[in-house]
Amino acid sequence: MRLLLVWVLNAIALLGVAYIYPGVQVQDWKSAAIAALVLGLVNTLVKPILVLLTLPVTILTLGLFLVVLNALLFWGVAEVLPGFHVNGFWAAVLGAILYSVIGWLLSNLIPDRK
Repeated sequence: MRLLLVWVLNAIALLGVAYIYPGVQVQDWKSAAIAALVLGLVNTLVKPILVLLTLPVTILTLGLFLVVLNALLFWGVAEVLPGFHVNGFWAAVLGAILYSVIGWLLSNLIPDRK
């Protein structure tokens, strides 16, 4: 149940990013739900491998390369999915940051499992 709630909140966060920032467009709530699902899968399965592979660059940039990595994954998902569009790299950087912040704020609404 909690996983489903997090997915819905991430879809709402993606719709919020599209509403706040014109560099990110989401066609409708179905596209947002699919994009949130794919972003969650990519962040769970692909991102840890990429973080490990780019560890030397991340260390040299004092962790700032992780922002670039998040933006590239956000942009890559937008390129693959219809109904979800990002207008370039810098739009992906700001969109990924906004998506993370809004998703974090919304996830604070979920009570702990205690």
